Amino acid sequence: MYDIAIIGAGVVGGMIARTLAKYNISVVLLDKESDVAMGATKANSAIVHAGFDAKEGSLKARFNVRGSEMMEQVTRELGVKYNNNQSLVVGFEHERAEVEAIYERGLKNGVKGLRLLDKDELHTIEPNLNKDLTCALLAETGAIVCPYELCIAAVGNAMDNGAELMLDFEVSAIDKKDGTYVISAADGRKVETKYVINSAGVYSDKIAAMTGDADFTITPRRGEYMLLDKECGNFTQRTIFHTPTKMGKGILVSPTVDGNLLLGPTATDIEDKEDTSTTAEGFATIFAKASDNVANIPFNKVITSFCGLRATGSTGDFIIKERDGVITLGGIESPGLSSAPAIAEYVEDMLKDKGALTDVKADYVATRKPAHYFRELTMEQKNEIIAKDPAYGRIVCRCEGITEGEIVEAIKTNPGARDLDGVKRRTRSGMGRCQGGFCSPTVVELIAKECGVPFESVTKFGKGSIINYGKTKGDK
Repeated sequence: MYDIAIIGAGVVGGMIARTLAKYNISVVLLDKESDVAMGATKANSAIVHAGFDAKEGSLKARFNVRGSEMMEQVTRELGVKYNNNQSLVVGFEHERAEVEAIYERGLKNGVKGLRLLDKDELHTIEPNLNKDLTCALLAETGAIVCPYELCIAAVGNAMDNGAELMLDFEVSAIDKKDGTYVISAADGRKVETKYVINSAGVYSDKIAAMTGDADFTITPRRGEYMLLDKECGNFTQRTIFHTPTKMGKGILVSPTVDGNLLLGPTATDIEDKEDTSTTAEGFATIFAKASDNVANIPFNKVITSFCGLRATGSTGDFIIKERDGVITLGGIESPGLSSAPAIAEYVEDMLKDKGALTDVKADYVATRKPAHYFRELTMEQKNEIIAKDPAYGRIVCRCEGITEGEIVEAIKTNPGARDLDGVKRRTRSGMGRCQGGFCSPTVVELIAKECGVPFESVTKFGKGSIINYGKTKGDK
């Protein structure tokens, strides 16, 4: 019997687990995938929005502004990369009134550090912008993070403080029995809990229906992206938006915390909640719209592309409610990443009001060692570690400079990587120019060795994503 079961190990579910793990209660985090951060969290814009876009008075506005204020401290505690690089909403002359309206909305939402820029100042601070742009809103609190790094760190911190994680747990039914809930998985496993927190992203409506709540629906909104090589990371200093539409904030151009340049996303509503394919039409849209904002983007430097699905709710706002011991979080699309710490704080208050949270653990630890600490050390410090463990002196990923020691550490550290993409998200091994062309075989061997499983059983991302069917040569 658990006190609280959280369904969905994305960044919102992970932040909630981390927040609740400081209390003397039992918490379990359930996810249908083979790793955490496998939904919208692994494929989004990585922006900590300032909060000027959401409609005043909405839950999106409330939690976006609060979450943005919390994010710097949260990332510092969790050892996650954070860059307060600022944001710009740019416009042509005929869009000036719209830019000014966004500015006014931001003021009503309580966003600090907003100001309007004229053409000269705009092009002085961002010289690569389209020269026809004449006006902009500058948001000084805009920032960027790595969303899956934040989620992995939050879940790991929760586990370090006693929370449990169950993966490959696809919820098939939720039944109430004698005042508690029994959550059943498709493989026959069951979890009994006093409270249920539904943070299932695009599946939150399906999970809600299992608890008798059919008040909303979720439509997956496809968002496609292009990622450019690190040599393009300084093409813009700030995150560049155009004036938004009813489908979202439009195509952005932004540096990433790891030094790449990101373009996207598109916005297409679809029915299939698993369709993360990329399309020629999507790339054409990114090419055209990104070029409206930034001139001479080096599209020949694209090293990969990807697609994520946003959980667009039927109400137009975040859906956060409690009924009979079930807390439902639906429609947590953008600015969901920015809002995650504030949503976790709000859920904490909801559970306090129910009397479910009382005693804080005396040994609770809010901090976590950064996953990227080794590459940030001085040469002298690195050599000290290598003297103790030579694995840190063996480079596996040439593009990103990732060592064998870092990969082994990622496999052993909560929540441990169990597949190729899991190592990639934790270490950046395979994220460079060659996209894993050289390092992948070695990473697979390390996973097999450290997890004690056959080489052929290691997958790319779980769910039968087989990499190797067998060896063509005998072992040395």
